[in-house]
Amino acid sequence: MNSMNGKVGVVTNDVKKVVDDVLKYIGKDIYLGMSLGLTKPPFFVNELYRRAKEDPTINLSIVSALVLEKPVGHSDIEKRFLGPLSERLFDGVADIDYMVDLRKGLLPKNVKVHEFYSKAGANLNSQHLQENHLPSNYTQCCRDGVINGFNVFAQIISSKKINGKTVYSMACNTDICIEGVEIVKEARVNGGKKFVAIAEVNDNMPFMYGDAIVDKNSYDVILQGETFNTKVFGAPKDPVSLIDHMIGLNVSPLIKDNGTIQVGIGALGDAIVAGTILRNEHNEVYNEVLEKTGIISRYDDLINEWGGTGVFKKGLYGSSEMFVDAFMQMYKSGILKRKVFESVPIMQLINSGQLAADKIPADIIDKLLKLEAIQPKLRDKDFKFLTEFGILKSGLKFVNGSIKDGNVNYPGDLSKAENRTKIRKILGKELLDGKVIHGAFFIGPQSFYKALNDMSEEERSQFGMSGVEKVNQLYGDEVLRELQRKDGRFVNTGMKATLLGAIAGDMLEDGRVVSGIGGQLDFAYMAHVLRDARLIMMVKSTKGAGKTLKSNIVFSYGHCSVPRYYRDIVVTEYGVADIKGRPDHIIIKEMLNIADSRFQPQLLDEAKKAKKIPKDYEIPEIYRHNTPDKITSILKPYQDQGYFQPFPFGTDLTQQEIRLGGSLKGMKNLVSGSPLKFVRGLGFEFLRPIPKSAAEYLERMNLTKPSSIKERITRKLIVFALRNNKAI
Repeated sequence: MNSMNGKVGVVTNDVKKVVDDVLKYIGKDIYLGMSLGLTKPPFFVNELYRRAKEDPTINLSIVSALVLEKPVGHSDIEKRFLGPLSERLFDGVADIDYMVDLRKGLLPKNVKVHEFYSKAGANLNSQHLQENHLPSNYTQCCRDGVINGFNVFAQIISSKKINGKTVYSMACNTDICIEGVEIVKEARVNGGKKFVAIAEVNDNMPFMYGDAIVDKNSYDVILQGETFNTKVFGAPKDPVSLIDHMIGLNVSPLIKDNGTIQVGIGALGDAIVAGTILRNEHNEVYNEVLEKTGIISRYDDLINEWGGTGVFKKGLYGSSEMFVDAFMQMYKSGILKRKVFESVPIMQLINSGQLAADKIPADIIDKLLKLEAIQPKLRDKDFKFLTEFGILKSGLKFVNGSIKDGNVNYPGDLSKAENRTKIRKILGKELLDGKVIHGAFFIGPQSFYKALNDMSEEERSQFGMSGVEKVNQLYGDEVLRELQRKDGRFVNTGMKATLLGAIAGDMLEDGRVVSGIGGQLDFAYMAHVLRDARLIMMVKSTKGAGKTLKSNIVFSYGHCSVPRYYRDIVVTEYGVADIKGRPDHIIIKEMLNIADSRFQPQLLDEAKKAKKIPKDYEIPEIYRHNTPDKITSILKPYQDQGYFQPFPFGTDLTQQEIRLGGSLKGMKNLVSGSPLKFVRGLGFEFLRPIPKSAAEYLERMNLTKPSSIKERITRKLIVFALRNNKAI
């Protein structure tokens, strides 16, 4: 066996020895592969990185994505705000040391960090990460890792005692970990290049089922012990603005009941789900808002054909690389409830209305025989199929071609009508092993992990973790995946959209990577292959404020993530552009209709100069009033009634921190967008006394008793920010 110690599945708590063994077996050229998000094993990778820092002859390359970093702040104000917050929320969360050093400019020259995805904007100014970015589709990360010399794979897993035996789960990251482990397994069998797989067990990680269950022998070594059970990183919620909520509202009626949904993490993902929950739980209010915003009148035909405005009676199934808190909220609301099964005939019967997940019809055997799902004379595999999915009740045995229910025998020859009638007595009541979502990885706030951990094993098993090769594409099992993903709505986010339908979502036109492509192109392609699916790209119409205000709808852009040949539906806060299959002049008209009206004349002029639209064309009057004030005027009264809240699903922040954080963000925008207004306002603030209403905020920022001129100035800045944001 081609393994590190001549055996596999070794369980130990000695991190230093494991790193010693890795270096001895692989050598000093280490290419470490890890998945994104939560499952970077801090103890193993930190020890390996420490060795590389001490020994410059070790060449350590790390390929991964989305390192979860504790917020630290850069300016004095940011540190005062984020310091206590970080201590409260992230105490006990292990740091990834190489990223801490990288941010400080202390990464040694013999260490290279290659990320294929990162938090949006986090690496824009990092020379190292920009140079070493790995531009890979999510489904091709492992392939590209092998091309670059990948030889060590490491991840966090979780464990549980089941029937007295320790069982392991990949927990939150099956994404590329399933494929990574398979690469190592194949290397052991085939010999040749040396590979090592290391697992680090953290039992605070929710234990997940489905494809996440993994054999201990998949790894050379499993690091396990109480030391490794650190606190799981809880990602704080981003506030959802009224603009975000408006985009979510525009998306929500495009989602069809009894269909499929994919959404991402962040404010826009929460906004979509808030819209679907409003539709489901407060349908009268929901439709009233749709009428007032003009969504119904403008997009009635599109909604009737591809979506709906009613409650989710049959519910949705989630198929998303990211299983995020938004899906948990839909599950709690009774929206995420359409179950899918790993069986083509069962899915065919469900989709045709002949079978329901919660009720097995008396003639189910006849239906399965007609589809040739089972043979007339039952075989072992037919019996296994019938019991695995609950079509036959539990506790039965199959012996010599007959089904035994205790002392009662039922003939296995189902070609005879009387035998099919008899077998109805031992049918199950409902289908088993259904999934309400298939996800490749998950990340969320602490409340999300708690909700998973508090579930019964049976309930949690509905949330199926799978690799990106299954979730993000159709290849390998196209018929089944198409049946499962019926009426798919794959919703993604872009930064820029051109008038001709291209989307830029991962990179600036100067070549700097903002995040990475992730699975966006995979879902775009899948949406076009599936006949009843739609790709919905969300783009905020503008960026910045004041002098820095720019349109995100542009005539052309020097980079695109989703080519215009994959154009489908584009949504901004001002509406929906249905541009799939349309000619250029229609695409441009649709895109102009959802642009901010302050930029529409310039965009229209550019299109006319390029001979892409008639010279006498004018934007219809109904679309010439796309302004933020219009959105605020419609949605703010509903917000005052409790709808469209900044944190629709709760937050780990206190109300004080919400107001303080919003005020500081508002001041930062004012500085960049209207610097003269900021200077005048701050100057006036120096002439005013400190109001009593600011005391609690100044105490939170440790500025109650400033001890220097700098602190006095900082205190005035805080008060100005609060007053400017109407927080005091």
